[in-house]
Amino acid sequence: MPVTKSPLRYPGGKTQLSAYVKEILNKNKISGTYIEPFAGGAGIAIDLLLSSTVKDIVINDYDSSIYAIWHAILHDTDKLISMISSVPFDYTSPNADTPSNMLSFWKKQKNIHERADKSKYSIENAFATLMLNRMNVSGVINGGPIGGKSQSGKYKVDSRFNKKTLITKIKNIAEQRDHIILYNLDANELINVITKSFDADNTFIFFDPPYFVQGKNLYMSFFNDEQHEVLAKNILSLENYYWITTYDHAPQISELYCSASKRYEYSLNYSANKRGKAFEYLFASPITKMPILNKMDMHII
Repeated sequence: MPVTKSPLRYPGGKTQLSAYVKEILNKNKISGTYIEPFAGGAGIAIDLLLSSTVKDIVINDYDSSIYAIWHAILHDTDKLISMISSVPFDYTSPNADTPSNMLSFWKKQKNIHERADKSKYSIENAFATLMLNRMNVSGVINGGPIGGKSQSGKYKVDSRFNKKTLITKIKNIAEQRDHIILYNLDANELINVITKSFDADNTFIFFDPPYFVQGKNLYMSFFNDEQHEVLAKNILSLENYYWITTYDHAPQISELYCSASKRYEYSLNYSANKRGKAFEYLFASPITKMPILNKMDMHII
């Protein structure tokens, strides 16, 4: 799996598509604005910005807890870093604390997340959510701790928590705050903002909605069938914009996007709930020129 420049681990994260998205941007001569309506960990967005592939990025997440993390990174950087620095353990210092104490810390953060003010500006919620993302299996916020509640597994709750690396990622992103636009909108609302505020000729949108089948098990914010249908209609209406949409390989999704002029299947390495490769759908707007990469086992459907 590729190393992400994002501080977040994300189930179904598409960082492994970063090189492919760069190919699309290059082929379509886009260097202006890159938008992720379902940002989550925003792995591709951060990579594109830090590599100067695009000038600006738009990060949007409807989940107020995930938004809170990004808001803290951009606008309360020093406080967030201070809170991270105060954590009594670190993967690089295996003897810094005992598994039982680390699990107690996990329980405290879980309790804070469940009871915290879910304001998108809450630093306490931001920190607790970030810590659960680092300490839970596959980064699933409402999941269990790495190593289990008995901490008898090979890996413990600190196995994905490296202070130095995490703080460096946060600093690198915060330094680019003037080139990051942050929203906390429903994706359909964001589409209205995009059509009114962003130039279609130099903007690229990567829609990565919650999985149709496993969404409710992986994300705090997920869609029902009707919401997937409304979103599909709104995405498909963006005929003059450059965009791609990725989805899990469900027959309902194939039906919703049956009118998409460009339809593909590609292989993806899973990291949540199951290991190995599986196929997903990828749809693109009529004007988007699409490179076909054999290494992704990608083909037209």
